[in-house]
Amino acid sequence: MLGNPWIAALAALFLWWFSTGVILMLVRHSDHRGTQLKATLLSLPILILGGVGIWWSADTISPEMAFVAFLSAVAIWGWIELAFLSGVITGPNTSKCPADIPEWERFIRAWGTIAYHEIALVAALIALGFATYGAENSFGFWTFGVLFFARISAKLNLFLGVPKINTEFLPSRLAHLPSHFRKASISWLFPVSITALSFAVACWMERIYASTLSGDKTGFALLAALTALALFEHWMMVLPLPDEKLWRWMLPAQKTDKTPSRLNEEAHGL
Repeated sequence: MLGNPWIAALAALFLWWFSTGVILMLVRHSDHRGTQLKATLLSLPILILGGVGIWWSADTISPEMAFVAFLSAVAIWGWIELAFLSGVITGPNTSKCPADIPEWERFIRAWGTIAYHEIALVAALIALGFATYGAENSFGFWTFGVLFFARISAKLNLFLGVPKINTEFLPSRLAHLPSHFRKASISWLFPVSITALSFAVACWMERIYASTLSGDKTGFALLAALTALALFEHWMMVLPLPDEKLWRWMLPAQKTDKTPSRLNEEAHGL
């Protein structure tokens, strides 16, 4: 059953929805109780299990090991995202962006809000590259790579400007982030991002049908589904659809903040 590409794609879809909900729930609970650092430290076994899973699955290509590699990469990614949303690994800049400053200064300030998080992601990507270099099963590396480059694209689009931005799931420790992004019509980068992600989905799908090993078919199906979800999240920056309802029902009520925010930041699963 795990060798069926359709089952693999549905599994990736469910994992995207469920893992995003779990991360948002943990962030919301820790934000209410002021236990962000504790929640991040207690979840360290997830990061460790992800590393062990990458090492364990690297030398075997089968549907089961493709799933293990995929899940392990998502676990590593999820812990880093939890640390970011909890305000533990963010950046040196925790101030709101002043209005009417030059674009170069706005970019530097925006980078300063997420610098440590981006460094952690790059370090993880490099580590996964070394761990899977020359291995039969490199789907863990490619899974993390899809997540990494899709997130970079999303952040740059938010910085340059998109029509729809949502901060419903943004915790109090990251309240300064929205001021560094822009709500506007799409920039030149958006069609480039959409085209690149669509091309990547087509490439993964071609690999599904060209591969002869069931493990490869499963791995490429997982990558195709994940990349398609990244494409979906990019479109959600433009289309007026209430995608936040996918997770709102499973989260505790958010603290009310009487201070209005000048801008909002997208908070999707990837």
